[in-house]
Amino acid sequence: MTPGYSGMHPLARALLLASAVTASPGAYALTLVEGELNIGQGTPVDSYRVSPGGKLVAEQATTEAIDVREGASLQMTGSTVTANGANGVALVNAKANIDGGSRIVSDRTGLRLQRRGLDGSTATVVDSYVEGAQGGALLSGNSVLNLQGSTLVGTGTSSAAVLFGNAELNAQGSHLVGAGAGVQVSADDTFSDAAQVNLVGSTVEGRNGSAIVVGDPGLAAKADIKVGAGSNLVGSNGVLLEVQGNSAATLAVDASDLVGDVKVEAGSSASISLDNHASLTGRLDNVEALSVANQARWNMVEDSSVGSLALNAGSVRFGEAGQYQRLTVGELSGNGTFIMDADFSTGQTDFLDVTGSATGQHSLLVGSSGADPVAENQLHLVHTASGDAQFSLLNGPVDLGAFSYELVQRGNDWYLDGSRKIISPGTASVLALFNTSPTVWYGELTTLRSRMGEVRRDQGKSGAWGRAYGNKFNVATATGSDYQQVQQGFSLGADGVLPFGDGQWLAGVMAGHSSSDLNLERGASAEVKSYYLGLYGTWLDAASGYYFDGVVKLNRFDNSSDVTLSDGKRTKGDYNNLGLGVSAEFGRQFELDDGYFVAPYTQWSAVTIQGKDYHLDNGLQAQGDDTRSLLGKVGATAGRTFDLGQGRFAQPYLRLAYAHEFVNGNDVKVNDNRFDNDLSGSRGELGAGLAVSLNERLQLHADFDYSNGDHIEQPWGANVGVRYSW
Repeated sequence: MTPGYSGMHPLARALLLASAVTASPGAYALTLVEGELNIGQGTPVDSYRVSPGGKLVAEQATTEAIDVREGASLQMTGSTVTANGANGVALVNAKANIDGGSRIVSDRTGLRLQRRGLDGSTATVVDSYVEGAQGGALLSGNSVLNLQGSTLVGTGTSSAAVLFGNAELNAQGSHLVGAGAGVQVSADDTFSDAAQVNLVGSTVEGRNGSAIVVGDPGLAAKADIKVGAGSNLVGSNGVLLEVQGNSAATLAVDASDLVGDVKVEAGSSASISLDNHASLTGRLDNVEALSVANQARWNMVEDSSVGSLALNAGSVRFGEAGQYQRLTVGELSGNGTFIMDADFSTGQTDFLDVTGSATGQHSLLVGSSGADPVAENQLHLVHTASGDAQFSLLNGPVDLGAFSYELVQRGNDWYLDGSRKIISPGTASVLALFNTSPTVWYGELTTLRSRMGEVRRDQGKSGAWGRAYGNKFNVATATGSDYQQVQQGFSLGADGVLPFGDGQWLAGVMAGHSSSDLNLERGASAEVKSYYLGLYGTWLDAASGYYFDGVVKLNRFDNSSDVTLSDGKRTKGDYNNLGLGVSAEFGRQFELDDGYFVAPYTQWSAVTIQGKDYHLDNGLQAQGDDTRSLLGKVGATAGRTFDLGQGRFAQPYLRLAYAHEFVNGNDVKVNDNRFDNDLSGSRGELGAGLAVSLNERLQLHADFDYSNGDHIEQPWGANVGVRYSW
């Protein structure tokens, strides 16, 4: 009996003995190396046995089998070993360094690391290729194989590597391919410690079996497997790790993405840890413990169960949307995220069932939908048997159609519940877009009103003008879908005196563009781009100070919304529509002493915006009736004109007004749910401005506004412009 192998499973022992280094009689003329021997490119092909204490240095050499005995060593660089009827390179309590593109091919084992007593062998293979028909490499207990940038291949039905007892395999930037399993771990009763498999940037592939198999039928083995960054495990049967024969294994995955199953036979055990953004997509069959940490994720592919689950900023995904899987956990601890889906229309949902104690703080990320539930109901997501675990929704209420659903706890059970009717971000964006067009229209109108004031100050001279403006509105809607609107734009225009009415009438044309950004709560945003043309006219009776201004303006609105949903996905939608509005202002300017003046006025504006049906790409349907507005104002402007001579002047002024919106309808339907988009009510307005004439033809102007009242606050509004008269 070979020393140190009594008690091994017969199949394992047979495999080891079959790989004995001694060549078949007559196979090779064996050269015995007792000191140090250097062979090279011109050395005749031969097989070598290196005696204890000896050393063989092969550089660019071609040999047959090499056998290295106790305490001896092999240095092999850029050399080729081709062995028939014997192992390629065999080490018995010896060491070898194989590098420089060396190549070892054998019809038995390519590289065999055997122990003598308790002392194993060590081999380092760098940038080289090893192949064996009975296994790429065989490692006895206490032996170590280091692979760097190399390829290890087992042909026939063999594995790339077979490890016994506490053998250690370290692979960096290497590829291990087995015609059967990729790597096989077997037992050696002499050693109680587990075999070590450490992979960094490497792939283990089983072309007719699992990537890694731990244990033989009826014989227990132990293995600690570490899969480091950039590594992969590939099994032809879809199994990454198979544990059998009452064996035990640990699998630690760090910064790698694995796809496949872990299969643990009854009586065997396995624990898995995923760390540092690692992922495992596959079934866990009879896994005792799973740890998921530091943004790592387990992606389930079917109903699963694990003995214990520990999360530390890791996550578990319940398959793809619409699969609706069940995860049964014996014990739950830590803090992490469960990524789930639910369908209110059918009552189907992913489900977490903790049959023992559940502790820690955990989040649920439930998939959103643009479709409304067919009927209002509750969905059961989590049950725990005991413990003080707490569950919450990761990004707040779950967006399902027009409304968002909260998570409620009842005892040791957690449910999705929509009874509070929280408006979803998609709905909020729809309501905001349908509400925004009137404020866009009025924001553009302020620049024209400033132009008409200039005309009156300049006693009706013809001219051309340009304006740049900006406004901010804080809108509080009746539905609670509040938003902020920031508008910026420009207007250009020209006007002239009409040849009738004693020069008291002036008419003009204008055009412009504005862009409004809408910021809503919970990750929703929208944008309105407006393009407009307008006609305007003013009448001024210089003797009495009475005046009249009239405007008609046509707009095209390009509307778009961009919504981040509760599950982190984004949905978009866009549409365009037209708007037509008119405005009329009547007032009188009283000239007072020392250049002071006061001008009371009333202004009435009406606009109608074309209704539209559109949808977001997550299926949310929106139907808006025509949006209408009727705004009345009563106010006064007061200021003083400073005559600077030679046609120059400076005119600061203040404006106070009371405004009321009369239209209180403007209904909007979202998924057949009707919402009242009412912005009616009153507000006060305060404005200040300065007009400066640089000469008889050129004037500059700046205007600042603030308003506040029912539903709408304007924290600021500003416009600056220039006018040239002729």
